[in-house]
Formats: sequence, structure tokens, C-alpha cells
Amino acid sequence: MLADQDRIFTNLYGQHDWTLEGARARGDWDGTAAIIARGRDAIIEEMKASGLRGRGGAGFPTGMKWSFMPKQAPPDGRPSYLVINADESEPGTCKDRDILRHDPHKLIEGCLIASFAMGASACYIYVRGEYYNEARNLQAAVDQAYEANLVGKNAAGSGYDFELYVHRGAGAYICGEETALLESLEGKKGMPRLKPPFPAAVGLYGCPTTVNNVETIAVVPAILRRGGAWFSALGRPKNAGTKIFCISGHVNKPCNVEEELGIPLRELIDRYAGGVRGGWDNLLAVIPGGSSVPLIPKDICDTVLMDFDSLRDVKSGLGTAGVIVMDKSTDVIRAIDRLAQFYKHESCGQCTPCREGTGWMMRVMHRMVQGRAEIEEIDTLEKVTKQVEGHTICALGDAAAWPIQGLIRHFRPVMEERIAQYKAARAPRPMPMAAE
Repeated sequence: MLADQDRIFTNLYGQHDWTLEGARARGDWDGTAAIIARGRDAIIEEMKASGLRGRGGAGFPTGMKWSFMPKQAPPDGRPSYLVINADESEPGTCKDRDILRHDPHKLIEGCLIASFAMGASACYIYVRGEYYNEARNLQAAVDQAYEANLVGKNAAGSGYDFELYVHRGAGAYICGEETALLESLEGKKGMPRLKPPFPAAVGLYGCPTTVNNVETIAVVPAILRRGGAWFSALGRPKNAGTKIFCISGHVNKPCNVEEELGIPLRELIDRYAGGVRGGWDNLLAVIPGGSSVPLIPKDICDTVLMDFDSLRDVKSGLGTAGVIVMDKSTDVIRAIDRLAQFYKHESCGQCTPCREGTGWMMRVMHRMVQGRAEIEEIDTLEKVTKQVEGHTICALGDAAAWPIQGLIRHFRPVMEERIAQYKAARAPRPMPMAAE
């Protein structure tokens, strides 16, 4: 269990003042100039030592990602940029939302330090279109930081000039993909770019760019104040630090909670979410990392640990740590069908496997909900998910395929039973024998 002194997000529930005055009382903006004075290389090495992995879903080592940015400004004088992905549109995920509205100064200070470490003179925070109140709080916090000379010219007295902008999206899930986000930020249709070139070489406006998640950047000041060794001591090897888990669905107390990576899933649900509705034995399955990762059934939930590697070992993923709990009242086929509808709706249509495959998978899943299918179609459906997975520019194709693969892997008998029931209900009844 995470000790209170190790918590980074001390205002996660909005019980205290979110403005600059409240943030400073909680230790934010303390010695920021001294952190920057360590120099770019020292900051990046400290981030590497911390073992922090990206909190947006992919789990890529943050310090390593920062090191891909050019050490010197390009010869043509192009600037470098940091872009913050606050387009939190993954179903089951609501962690960045609470950071933006209750602890925005952690993010702003993190933007300054991270931008300095990468040589970025400006940072753009791309906020999900539906997050109106969150964007309002964030913009107010940015204005406070400018007024206090914490950002802008000679930011926080560090001698570094830094500009920060808040940009509101228009509500497209695909803009959570980093290159689609850059396209949208440039005023174009949000459609993922082919890689390479990667954003670190050719990103926003053709300039070197790093895209990081809100939670990833918000923990940076705490790591640099307390040391990479402190952060890496939390959690498990290669799965270091704390994480905000979003627990929703059939639990008694849905919540967001900051805990160490590697906490057992059962302990996480029982300790913080009041347990599964109707008791642990009433559990059917859990989607452990937001809607795009495969679900896991109760027998795996009994023992699995909540970190990147443990969930990968059971053919699922930590993703955004959006824990969606389903009890035995759930029609699991219908639940996955609903996700298939979502991904079909949100596909940008650029790649043929995704454009055609998401619609095809959705239509088959509609029939599977009723049982209006043949047993052999389950294998065909799984085959199509494999033809979509890994064959698209971005990961939306994978996100559409994985929930269905998880359903077939763990609940195939339920699907077969539904088909058998449908056939039995419609089988011709024998005519009664006529009386002699």
C-alpha cells in the first residue's frame, strides 16, 4: 500500500485549493529554478534513473523518449516543441481530467522542466473538446503562472524563456494518437501520419517535437525534487513508481486512486472501490486498462498484478489503467459489441483494414449478441481481428481488435451457447400426431 508521504497527487479529489496559492502550499513550484540549473543532460539522466514509463498507454520509457530530441537546434533554426496529450477519450479513463481540474500547476511546472530538458521553447496542451471545465481551470492556472513570472520570459527565474498554450480539441478519439493530435493542432483533419519520420525529427509544424501524456509530465517535478531512486523504489522492477487507477463499473465505490504499480488487482478493487457489487465471487471479468485492452476473467483477476509486464503476461495490458469491472449480471458479448461500435464510429477511415474491418467486426458482433450466427463464424471473426491488428498506421486497429480477441479467448463457450440457444428457439417443432 502506498504511504501518504509518497503520494504525488495530493489534491486528486479536489478537497484543497487548486490555484497557484494552494499548489505552492502543497510544495509545487519550490526550487524550480534550481532543478533547471542542473542542466538538460542531468535532468534526462535522472528521468532515466527513475524508470518512469509513459502513462498514456504505451508505457515507453520517458527519459529515453526525451533523449531522442536533438541536442542542438537544427541548422535551419527550427524551434523544438513539447506537446501534452490531454485528449483523454479512452472509455473507462478519467485520470487526466482530475489532474487538469484539481492539480493543474503540477502539469504546468512539469511542462516547463520537461521543455527545458528537451530544448523546447514552447509547449502546447491539447485538451479534449468535452473537457470544458477542465480547460477553464487549466487556462486560469496558466494565466496565474504567467502573472507570477513562472512561465514566459525568464521562467521561474531560471533564465529560460518558455511559452505555454492551451488548445481545445473538438472531441475526436483519434486525436489521442500523437501524430493525429499534431495534425489537429496544425488545423488539419485529425488523421495519423506515417512513421518514420517520427515526431522527434519532424513533428509539429515540421519541427522536432515530443508528445507526452498529462500524468507523465505532472509527476516530473516530484521525481526531480525527491530523486529518481525514490521513484524507482516504488512499484516493481521495470514497472516503477505510482499510477492513477480509474476504477468504474460494478463496484460499490467507483473512484480514481493513486497507488504503486504492481498492486494486486483484487486488493485495488477491495481496498479502494469497496469491492465488487455482490462480492468478489460475483465477478465475471475486468477490462484492466481502458476499453482497448483485452478483458481478463475472474480466475486471472484473482492473482494478477496491476503493472505493464504482469498484464502483458496474461495477454492483456495496463494501458491507461482504466479498470472496468463487470459482474455476473453483465452480458459480456453485448459489452464487447458496444466497444466494437465505438471503434467503428471513431475510426478515421484512412487505412483500409481499419475502415472496412471495424464495420465488418461490428456487424458480426451485432449478430453474436443475438446468437444469429454460425459456430464457424467465431473463428472467422477472430481471423479478421488478426488481419486488422498490426496492419494500420496507428493503434486504433489494434484497439478495435483486442477486445474481441479477449472475448473469444475467454468466453468462447458463452458465444457458442448463445448461438445454440438462438437455433433451438427457432427450430421447427414436430407436428402433433393426428388422432385416429
